[in-house]
Amino acid sequence: MEVEHIEIADYLSRFEPFEDMPDQVVQHVASKVDAAYYKAGSDILLSGQEIHQVYFIRSGAVEIFRKNGKLYNRQGEGTIFGHMSLMMNNRVRFPARAIEDTLVYIIPENLFVQLCDEHEAFADYVGHGEQSGLRQAVSRARRSNDLMRTRIHKLISRDMVTIHQTATVFDAASRMTEQGVSSLLITNDEKPNSGVVGIITDQDLRTRFIAAALPYETPVSSIMSRDLITVDAGQYIFDAMLIMLRYNLHHLPVNRSGRTVGLIALSDLIRYESQNSLFVVARILRAQNVQELSVLQGEIESSFARMANENANSHMVGSAMTIFGRSFTLRLLELAQEELGPPPIPFCFMTLGSMARDELLPGGDQDNALILDDSFDAAIHDEYFRQMATFVSDGLAECGYPYCKGEVMATNEKWRCPKQVWVEYFDKWMDSPTRESLLHSSIFFDLDGVYGQVEWVEKLKEQIAAKARMSPAFLSAMARNALGRTPPLGFFKDFVLEQDGKHKNSLNIKQRGTAPLVSLVRVHALAVGSTAQNSFERLGDISYAKLLPAGQVEALRDAMEFMSMVRIRHQAEKIMQGTQVNNNINPEELSPFERRNLKQAFQVVSNAQKFLKFKHPGGKGHKGMG
Repeated sequence: MEVEHIEIADYLSRFEPFEDMPDQVVQHVASKVDAAYYKAGSDILLSGQEIHQVYFIRSGAVEIFRKNGKLYNRQGEGTIFGHMSLMMNNRVRFPARAIEDTLVYIIPENLFVQLCDEHEAFADYVGHGEQSGLRQAVSRARRSNDLMRTRIHKLISRDMVTIHQTATVFDAASRMTEQGVSSLLITNDEKPNSGVVGIITDQDLRTRFIAAALPYETPVSSIMSRDLITVDAGQYIFDAMLIMLRYNLHHLPVNRSGRTVGLIALSDLIRYESQNSLFVVARILRAQNVQELSVLQGEIESSFARMANENANSHMVGSAMTIFGRSFTLRLLELAQEELGPPPIPFCFMTLGSMARDELLPGGDQDNALILDDSFDAAIHDEYFRQMATFVSDGLAECGYPYCKGEVMATNEKWRCPKQVWVEYFDKWMDSPTRESLLHSSIFFDLDGVYGQVEWVEKLKEQIAAKARMSPAFLSAMARNALGRTPPLGFFKDFVLEQDGKHKNSLNIKQRGTAPLVSLVRVHALAVGSTAQNSFERLGDISYAKLLPAGQVEALRDAMEFMSMVRIRHQAEKIMQGTQVNNNINPEELSPFERRNLKQAFQVVSNAQKFLKFKHPGGKGHKGMG
């Protein structure tokens, strides 16, 4: 392969849809494309002309027009145009003109058709038409961060180092020393690529072998970690980072097609996130008291600001911030039990709202509850769990997670009750939706287990999903509640801003943007029986169920991402300025690009609310709905 083609292939692989395609396919495309240069102001495609190729922009920028001459879109580096005209009888429907000196790669029609026929990712990408400005904005942000565009398989730089499970710990330690590794995968037979059944690390040798004074001939299977958490080779590096954050791991096996093909370590991720958030989680889980935990608040804020400045996407930021919050909660529960002694009956501490959705951001308050075993006797057991809840809630407040103003916390005895009572709560809320229960719905229908019998929460999610989809009156009431807040767009699609008070000339992007979108996604997710909690994962289930019109799920996903990133960058700026974090955006402080796409995102939410109202028309007789 010629050097020029290698360079083209390397460039193409940085952008959708080529980044998801096999290397050999991208190399083949690179060998078949031609290059063309257009000076600023020159026409590339004219209306009605015959077309037998598509264009990939290497550098520069292009304006796309409608047939009537009105501007339709602007596209820049890393985007494709011309494909819709090619697929519509080979006649140009969207004329194109270079607005900067522009270099393009020309993909011939026969190769384009072959790629569509043989590669689903390519066909899906080009099937959406010329990308909207909002889609381009979201894609551009995603491409700018190595964590989100680099696949995990690119981190695997050496063959797996393994040993058979019947080998001795001495043999395992010798092999680790010989190979210069800090961990070793354990297999169930002598073949290097056989099934992996466990892992040992340097820490295991220290804590499970040396500290326990075990003999050299101890089989390695007796100290290895089983039930491995793994990641797929095709996932992104940020997926690996989130898994390692959530489970406090320093080594992560990598699978391909169900078979382990390698291992990545914490050190492999450091060059992608130099001040690694994994270290922050480790410090949280090692803290010996509430005071040690509270001083870590500054590190959490610094991690958040750094992720925002490095263009991490909203799912990554929200997930990382959630993991920090869960880690604080987990450590406080452990400290509470050290002080109070073991719990008298089994329990589950669950988180609610944004933390349950993996969408926690700075300023979010604490929403939590306790599920207790059905053997709970208030006279005997409640004082213990009241003290536990108080310890955790007070500790979270000291660590920067304010008390819930609505008292949706385990300190409230109403939200500290047995399993059966929780089932009755949800049944009542769905059978007879009232104004009060619908206010709870925005919190309690997002739930996740943090500590204890977390399987109870999973069972509760399944029961909720099964009942909700068969409760049209409840879904209509939820839909009506979700329509209570509308995007801040006026009649002429201008922003509607606060007219007085300390937030004059601003808009609250959470209350008028992301929160209404989260609410309507929740309704659709319940309607299809989804047990997912994260809004993006719920959209995936909604898409699979084909509940919404074609293209609407993608539009909602892009709108959620763009609004969330505007909110995240605003909050990061407040943190770096040392001022109080809020969600109030002044549109005049945004770039024209951001203002234009924020309006488009709000319009997506507005259209989605209209569809929600059509899909779940408000019925009469909903008790307390007024």
